[in-house]
Amino acid sequence: MDSSPDSPFTLNADDLARLEGIREALLDPSPRRIGRLDQWGLADTYETYAEVAAYRELSIAMADGTMLDAALSVPRNLAPGQTCPAVVLPAPLINIGHRAYLGMFPRWALGGYAVLAYSQRGLAASGGEIHVAGPQDVADATEVIDALVQIDGVDPERIGFFGSSYGAGTSLLAAAKDRRVKVVAGTSAWGDLFASLYENGTRHLKAFEALVQLFGEERCSKEFRRVIEKIRNNAIDDEVRDFAAVRSPRTHLDAYNDNATPILLTTAWHETIFSVPAVVDLFSSLTGPKSLLVQVGDHGNGELPGLAGLLSKPTETAYRWLDHHLGGSAGDGREPRFGVRSEYMHNLLSDLFHEDWASYALPSKRFHLAGPAAGQGDAQLAEGAPQSGWSRSLKATGRDTAVVVAPKLVQTGLAERMGLPHVYKTAEVDRDLAAIWTTEPFPQPVRVQGGLEVRVTVKPRAMDATIVAYLLDCDPATGKGHIITHAPCTVTNQQAGQATTVTFALQPAHYVLARGRRLQLVIGTHDPFFSDANSTPTTVEITSPEGAESYLDIPLGTVD
Repeated sequence: MDSSPDSPFTLNADDLARLEGIREALLDPSPRRIGRLDQWGLADTYETYAEVAAYRELSIAMADGTMLDAALSVPRNLAPGQTCPAVVLPAPLINIGHRAYLGMFPRWALGGYAVLAYSQRGLAASGGEIHVAGPQDVADATEVIDALVQIDGVDPERIGFFGSSYGAGTSLLAAAKDRRVKVVAGTSAWGDLFASLYENGTRHLKAFEALVQLFGEERCSKEFRRVIEKIRNNAIDDEVRDFAAVRSPRTHLDAYNDNATPILLTTAWHETIFSVPAVVDLFSSLTGPKSLLVQVGDHGNGELPGLAGLLSKPTETAYRWLDHHLGGSAGDGREPRFGVRSEYMHNLLSDLFHEDWASYALPSKRFHLAGPAAGQGDAQLAEGAPQSGWSRSLKATGRDTAVVVAPKLVQTGLAERMGLPHVYKTAEVDRDLAAIWTTEPFPQPVRVQGGLEVRVTVKPRAMDATIVAYLLDCDPATGKGHIITHAPCTVTNQQAGQATTVTFALQPAHYVLARGRRLQLVIGTHDPFFSDANSTPTTVEITSPEGAESYLDIPLGTVD
């Protein structure tokens, strides 16, 4: 998150004023300071907070002399010998650092927790350079815990971590290295950093550059700056892979499972920053207590109200999760849900539960990609026999079609959460730039639920090519639709004109189509969200040779 006007993670002026008002009231809980919070309806909340906890800001010295900016809340009036659970909150990626969590302090405090929020090195007011949740940041987290357990009343056996985004990654990686972390709740988390940067041979450049802008290159470590340039220049070597691996919770799976660390993860169906399949893979590979929440929207959308002190599924789930494992009472007293909890597009009131991902995902049905009928530009997407012998030639000009992953990072997903999904006008797509396959209208409502896979054969005129596949919910009456899922794929051949069959996963989805709607697969050659390996202008041929016929596997079922 950032407060700059061109950032997809913008906090508006009122948000910032409210946070500053909260901070002033926490530091000086006088009637005058607390009274100022009346304009946001928060005066009673922070008056009650001041009665049960004491807040102060501090700097925590690391072993190398770096000072981390932090805030501490400790329960008042603990009886002699009485201890309390504690929650550590590493900051999300925002220029105000740990202050992004100020709206949560009353809930944690009223639940009996000591709270220590801090900004990782290089972020906000903390010193040092940014290492992107690297080994230095993990070592810092251990030193933060060392400082926390010295505070009177903090139970060293009841320490949990909660974090959003960058804070989620820091929390998960800290838990892998420090057994004192008994439970983790990570919202908008990542499972595999490399998979988030590089999907099917394709760099996620738009999201990557947005994150680099948020970090601020001038504050990044020499190692990270070197990796930034390698990713920009498509020099994806062992240094880049190793840099990402050590910062990926998936790499540390054995530690979580050996310690049986309870882990809550949340993500979003249209997450454009971190890989959703990697989060699902991490969740599925955990053998200890675990929970996964997947919501409508994009990165950070779901928990944002909760960070501000309002209600949100991610934060309410996190309170229950830590209460259950640490013995606090910040939540509503209900037991947490284990397994998979999800919303479906675009129904915020939906709330489904499954024991695990295997029982969550519907069985796949195979739809074959056909060639267009005589005189038709589009083709059929249908069950039945495989279709071979056809080809579609696409122009690669470096220009996208009317269909893209998201017109705006994060903000498009936020509009989805508000019930305003972006409308894609596929009837207006230039068929020279994209190929389209469409099902017959469904006679009853159907549900897409789980992971998807596409196979096509790509034959570029040059050596390399990038294609991007999108699945849409299309209204046959208007030719307009909403995006369900997507994925890019880049082929790197030894010679120009070589045909390569590729099979790749699309982002998992949970989407309900109304009766009479169609599924529509769109394959284009350019999306501003991704890097583009096409040597423009050129052509890319999509084919379906015998024995390697093109298909789309969809986890599809009827709606009860």
